[in-house]
Amino acid sequence: MEIDAWLWWLIGATALGIALVITAMPELGMLAVGAIAAAVVTGVFGGGAVAQVAVFAVVSTAGIAVVRPIANRHRAQRPQLATGVDALKGRQAVVLERVDASGGRIKLAGEVWSARALDTDRAYEVGQEVDVVDIEGATAIVM
Repeated sequence: MEIDAWLWWLIGATALGIALVITAMPELGMLAVGAIAAAVVTGVFGGGAVAQVAVFAVVSTAGIAVVRPIANRHRAQRPQLATGVDALKGRQAVVLERVDASGGRIKLAGEVWSARALDTDRAYEVGQEVDVVDIEGATAIVM
């Protein structure tokens, strides 16, 4: 039993689709779309080998050329969500115990944190608002 060319293109498209799922490389998806287009040209229009390969190459290349820049643009525009200690940097806190270069306590995001002043010559008194510049271990560096 001989398998028609359009069926080979569909088998190839399926293999590329499986590879896409495994590797998450969108280029493989565009190649799969090209293989489906070649299968359609073969099955519906009866295109020869040259037409099949030409349609596969043109559709795959066009898909990659169009989709890659769009994907890169979306990837670059995605907002970065700060979590953990990175989310605390830049926030304001209230001094609970005097904070200087050797230590103190602040209330940051509803929790009590040990803190120390960024500027070794500066001290912050109880009730004063400070900005968290960095987090080192369990100590907030404030100014």
